[in-house]
Amino acid sequence: MDQTQPRFVIQASEAESMAKASGLTLTELLPSLVKSAQTLARPPISKFHVGAVGVGPSGRIFVGVNLEFPGLPLHHSVHAEQFLVTNLSIDAETHLDYLVVSHAPCGHCRQFLQEIRGAPDIKLLITSDENPEFTPLSKFLSHRFGPDHLLGKELPLLLESHHNGLSFLSEIQNLPNGISNEYVVNEKLKFAALEAANKSHAPYSGSPSGVALMDCDGKIYKGSYTESAAYNPSLGPVQAALVAYVAGGGGDYDKIAAAVLVEKDGAVIKQEQTARLLLQSISPECQFSVFHCNSDA
Repeated sequence: MDQTQPRFVIQASEAESMAKASGLTLTELLPSLVKSAQTLARPPISKFHVGAVGVGPSGRIFVGVNLEFPGLPLHHSVHAEQFLVTNLSIDAETHLDYLVVSHAPCGHCRQFLQEIRGAPDIKLLITSDENPEFTPLSKFLSHRFGPDHLLGKELPLLLESHHNGLSFLSEIQNLPNGISNEYVVNEKLKFAALEAANKSHAPYSGSPSGVALMDCDGKIYKGSYTESAAYNPSLGPVQAALVAYVAGGGGDYDKIAAAVLVEKDGAVIKQEQTARLLLQSISPECQFSVFHCNSDA
């Protein structure tokens, strides 16, 4: 991987060429990419760099790293495996077939991975093991608790196409508190957040949400709230948008100039206060707006 330009997705044709040039199969190539992936991590608190590399049915290679946010409790952090799965979702990959990580996934991440259909069959390799080899994820979480325990088998899981049927309430209702009618929010940013909310995986609470960020150059990054059947490993929409920001080449967090959160009106889970806390911590000058939606679903 070229360290002069951080890359979080390698297209299938290039991945195949890289493997061929090394005399390796695609899956044999993956472990060799983990160390360079680790250098892309942002762990200012723990200083512990974690890298993850995965491949899905498309043959593209995806990278994940851990993110920590100074001054915030560690539960706001993004684990490398969560980053990688979010990266898959952003680029419309439909499954994760092989996963290689620098260190053994914690229980939090083993649980988060269960949201992918057929999770027990994902092949996992840990490069720090003495004799690393691909092993089914079921070996690492043998008595799994997952979507099958709470959802009907016909419902879409993480990485599977779905639309939450959200649409905005009236503009007057959606004006941020204390702001006059002359207040103008970047419409592109607002609808990017709505798109993210409609892709949100929130089957357990029925509280989909999405966040869109805009940097100083006007580039937009969006992320969707992702729930876990075990609840705690769920990934907030701001963290998901920050994955998109980092993966999309975003620089320091204080370059984030504006953010919009879209969430369902009357939802049992509300993201606004947590999102505001995180954004104020990493980018104090960021303009933050919240809009609510109805669901037709």
